[in-house]
Amino acid sequence: MMNYAMALDYQNCINCKACETACKEENGVQLGANKQRIWVGIVEGSIFDKSFINLYPSQCNHCETAPCVSVCPTNASYVGAGGIVQVDYKKCILCKGCMEACPYDARFVDDTKVAVDKCTFCDHRIEEYGTTACQTTCPTNVRMFGDLDDDNSDLVKLLKKKRFFFLKEKSNTRPKLFYIVPDSENYARQSISHETKIYTWDEYLEKYRGIRG
Repeated sequence: MMNYAMALDYQNCINCKACETACKEENGVQLGANKQRIWVGIVEGSIFDKSFINLYPSQCNHCETAPCVSVCPTNASYVGAGGIVQVDYKKCILCKGCMEACPYDARFVDDTKVAVDKCTFCDHRIEEYGTTACQTTCPTNVRMFGDLDDDNSDLVKLLKKKRFFFLKEKSNTRPKLFYIVPDSENYARQSISHETKIYTWDEYLEKYRGIRG
C-alpha cells in the first residue's frame, strides 16, 4: 500500500508561481489569489539590519493524524488511497470546521463547487505520470513526490541523504511535507527556528515509524 508524501527543497524556490499556475490548470481550481491548493509563503526579516526573504512552498500536509478529518461532522473529509487526505464535495456542508482545525491554512471555499477544496497530490494523475503537476512544472526542482514506504523511491533516497524538518510539528498532526534543510548555512540559520527539530532519516523512522528491518 502506498503512502504518498512530498519533500520541499525550499532553498531553490524562486517564487516564479509556476507550481501555483500548474495546479490551477491541472485541477480546475477556482481562479483568484486567495483560492489556492498550493502556494509560496513569504516571510521577511532582518539580521543585524540586513534584510532577507524566506520562501516556503506549502500546501496540505496530508497529515497522518489529520485534525480536519476528525472534526468533520459529515465525513466529507477523509483519508483516501495512499494516505491522501480528500474531500467529498457532495458531503461538504460548508461548516468550515476543517478550515479552522487545519494548522496549515491549507483549505479554502471553492465557490464553483460550493464546498471546501484542498490539495489532493494530483491523485488522478499519479498512476499515469507518477507525480504531481507542481513537481513536473517546477524549473528549480523544489518538489519531490513519492512513496514514503518505498526505500527505492526518489523521495526516500533524497530523505536518506538530507536533513529535514516539519512545519508546526508541535501540532502533533504527523505531517507529510518534509522541508529539506538548506545547504547554505546562512539560509538555514535565517529560515529555521531554534525550536525546530531537525531530523535525519533514521531519527525520523525511530520517532514516527519505528525502526524497520
